[in-house]
Amino acid sequence: MMDARKENIQKELDELKEILENEKDEDLKQLAREDKERLEKEIQELEGPHERMERAIVEIRPAAGGEEAALFASNLFRMYQHYAKKKDWELTILDSDVREMGGYKDVTFVLKGRSAYEKMKHEGGVHRVQRIPETEKSGRIHTSTVTVAVLPYVARQDFKINPKEIRIDVYRASGPGGQYVNKRDSAVRVTHLPTGIITTSQSSRTQVQNKENALSVMASKLAQIEREKKEKVVGAKRMTQIGTGDRSEKVRTYNFPQDRITDHRIKKSWHNIESILNGNMDPIVKALQKISDN
Repeated sequence: MMDARKENIQKELDELKEILENEKDEDLKQLAREDKERLEKEIQELEGPHERMERAIVEIRPAAGGEEAALFASNLFRMYQHYAKKKDWELTILDSDVREMGGYKDVTFVLKGRSAYEKMKHEGGVHRVQRIPETEKSGRIHTSTVTVAVLPYVARQDFKINPKEIRIDVYRASGPGGQYVNKRDSAVRVTHLPTGIITTSQSSRTQVQNKENALSVMASKLAQIEREKKEKVVGAKRMTQIGTGDRSEKVRTYNFPQDRITDHRIKKSWHNIESILNGNMDPIVKALQKISDN
């Protein structure tokens, strides 16, 4: 019964978003805003705090290594895609920038499903890859790094952002998404002026939904900073996870010539890289969870 109610609310919210985007009458738009706010609160209450924590925001960015790092960023994204499918999680891409050779300049997505954040939180950090690029004629092994940040998802309504402290820009969406997204300025960039944090979303067809996505990511990042201030932790978790992206800073190494993955935090290795990159991550995830639980 509760799932049916949530589904009905979501349909109503989708209709209201269309009204807010296309309606010219300001009185009707104001009524739609009020209904939207009421329904958003209701769906948050139906979900409860536990279900909201079943979501994780993941950011993947190449660091050192140029195109090879960008290609490995796409490998990691594909690994998480397959893992999400195996776990029956919902994966929603919020923003992505694909390079000409097929690698990612960056990709941000949300995972939603049972224990999504708990299982993914140890993926945060610098991932180092050692392999011979396809374009390398001399057979020399290259070392590249990719940064991964994982944050618990915080809905925009759950964290108040001072509207005077943000700037919202719209621009024309690019990349995957079909012709529809390129017809108008639907992509949204949110800048938090005090910290300089920037979040973007361009995967949705509507500017309204992209704005909601970008604000939710912003809320998640700012909420994480606030939590760590209270815990007297210096710096944001995201920066702790990412570091500088230098080749020497790493949580995990993917050594292709030796067909070995090593997690340096627990000093444990696994073989069969291709299988793991195809989403068979459970041995790594369970080992990391076991250490953190002790």
